[in-house]
Amino acid sequence: MIKKIVLLLVILALASCSSSKPAIATTKKAAAVQARTAATKRNNPAKPIGKNYPSTNNKTEVIQSTSKTVVTSDLINNYILQYQEIAVGNMKTYGIPASIILAQGILESGAGRGDLALEANNHFGIKCHKDWLGESVRHDDDSAQECFRKYPQASESYRDHALFLVGKKRYESLFTYEKDDYKAWAKGLRACGYATDPKYPDKLISYIERYNLHQYDCQVTGKNYVPINTSAPTRSSSSVAYSDPKINMNPYDPNLYEVQKGDTLYSISKKFNLLVEDLKRKNNLTDNAISIGQRLKVK
Repeated sequence: MIKKIVLLLVILALASCSSSKPAIATTKKAAAVQARTAATKRNNPAKPIGKNYPSTNNKTEVIQSTSKTVVTSDLINNYILQYQEIAVGNMKTYGIPASIILAQGILESGAGRGDLALEANNHFGIKCHKDWLGESVRHDDDSAQECFRKYPQASESYRDHALFLVGKKRYESLFTYEKDDYKAWAKGLRACGYATDPKYPDKLISYIERYNLHQYDCQVTGKNYVPINTSAPTRSSSSVAYSDPKINMNPYDPNLYEVQKGDTLYSISKKFNLLVEDLKRKNNLTDNAISIGQRLKVK
C-alpha cells in the first residue's frame, strides 16, 4: 500500500514540473515563428498604459542666459502666446520691435522658466544699476551674486525693459533703425553693450525666424508678412489666440488677469464668476495648463 502511495506522489510531481515549462515548438517552422516573436518583444517593449510620450516635433533645447534652462518648442510657443500682446503694445508705445522684445524675453528668461524669471519676474536679465530703487535679488552672472531687479509681476518686467532702452543714452542709436529691422536691432543691442555674448545677435535672430516673431512687427507696421518657418504658428493659425493689442497699453486692464502662484483655472473662474469652460474658450485654451505671469481674459 505504501509503495502505491509513493508511486502516485512521484507521478503527480512529474506532471506538475512538465506543466510549468514553456511550450516547445515541435517543428522547425514553428520554432522559427517562435524565435521571431520573442525578438519582436525584446526590440519593441510595450509602453505603459496612460504614460504620455513626447511628440517627435516637440524639440528640446538648452537656453543659456543668466541660468541654464532646458525648454521645448512647445514651451517657447506658449511663452510667445502669453506675452505677444504686451510686446505689440510696447512696440506701439516705445518703438521697439515686438520681435526683438519677444526674442529677448525667450533668451533672457529661458522662456519664463529661468531662475530670475521664476524668482523675481525678471524676464530680461536687467541688473539693478545705480538708479534702481525697487526690490532686488542676488544671482551669479558675469560675477558672483550680482544685483538684479525684482518685479511684482512679469508685465512690469516688460514695461521696465522698454523704459530701460528708451531711457539709457547708450541705446539711442537703436532708435535710428527702422522699427521692423530686427536684424539691425539684434546687432545693435550687442554693440551697445546689452550683452557680452558675441553670439547674442545670432541667437535673437534665430528665435525670431524659427518662431515667426517678425509677424508681430508687421502687425504694427501694417506690412504683409511672409512666414519664414511654415511649421511655426502665425496670425492665421487657429492654435494661437489673438486679440486687440490695444488692451496692453494699460498693464492693469480690468479685462485681464495675470496668473499668480497657486492659481488654477477653477480658482480663477470662481474669482470672476465664470465657468471653467467659458474661461478656456475666452483664451483659446485646449487644456487646463496655465503658468505664472500668463495674462488671461476674464471679461
